Amino acid sequence: MFRFILRRLLETIPVMLVIVTAAFFMIRFLPGGPFLSEKSLPPEVQRNLEAHYGLDQPLGRQYLSYLGDLSPKRLMPHRLFADTDGDGHFDFDLKAAFGIDFGPSLRYANRSVNEVIAGALPYSLELGGWALLVALVVGVPLGVLAAVGRNTWLDYIGSGVSLLGLCVPTFVLGPLLVLGGAIYLQQFNASGWEEPRDRVLPAVALGLAYAAYVARLTRGGMLDMLSQDFIRTARAKGASELRIVLRHALRGGLLPLVAFLGPAAAGILTGSFVIERIFQIPGLGRQFVNSAFTRDYTMVVGTVVLYAGAVVIFNLAVDIVQVWLNPRLRFDS
Repeated sequence: MFRFILRRLLETIPVMLVIVTAAFFMIRFLPGGPFLSEKSLPPEVQRNLEAHYGLDQPLGRQYLSYLGDLSPKRLMPHRLFADTDGDGHFDFDLKAAFGIDFGPSLRYANRSVNEVIAGALPYSLELGGWALLVALVVGVPLGVLAAVGRNTWLDYIGSGVSLLGLCVPTFVLGPLLVLGGAIYLQQFNASGWEEPRDRVLPAVALGLAYAAYVARLTRGGMLDMLSQDFIRTARAKGASELRIVLRHALRGGLLPLVAFLGPAAAGILTGSFVIERIFQIPGLGRQFVNSAFTRDYTMVVGTVVLYAGAVVIFNLAVDIVQVWLNPRLRFDS
């Protein structure tokens, strides 16, 4: 396992370098700049700001300098979530854990990108966690019931719900949930992230889209397992249908779902861009969208690198879980 994890981490180095390079140059090639607004600044103020943030240097030198700040300088993962400022709350700090510095924010005075991410990321992680829970709680039972009751009304209902979830995008489902749950029923808030009920509508809007994929993958995996010889042997020995489904078929039937969870978790985080804008959640997705509009170069690149690293971690965890679920797989293969 150690060789497998080390090999995967080494393989991600060139991938992350390509992502950083593409994000760095693409945001700078866009028209406009971080200090352009409706009221233009005096030329001397503009030059002083660019000199302060190093934007007056050649683009190649800026790139190399950014790579130097981005490269890990120490390895203390136990400080990634630690009370670094003594306020009694756990902080997300890449600089304290790995020495990674995304640089100062060009739009938030006296704040670094690390500080902005540390303040916004917990909201996105919580939203993503609730949305993933909704997707699994809704999708897995639908897929199992559809597979067990193949070509019956259970299968038709599960397939219909899955198709509906695939067809309705989150930017349509979100306002519909606000209209029904917040305006008509008045049981939930249309925006904000203060009370527990504020989590319901955003999590449902984001999770239902992925519940459709979860249901279809679970149904396909369960149908494949239920057709295997050992399932027929278990039935011949008199095992109950519930025992066959839960003990014999479910573990193998979830393998396609587990393979999907890595990209799905990353998709839920990036999909929160739209949901956070609709429900006014102060998460990282909302910060990313605002920074793209205001040309906050360092904030955009830092967020892209963070999301890319999250995708790598999710996919690695999925590979390890797949080997645990299917002993026929080996880390060397």
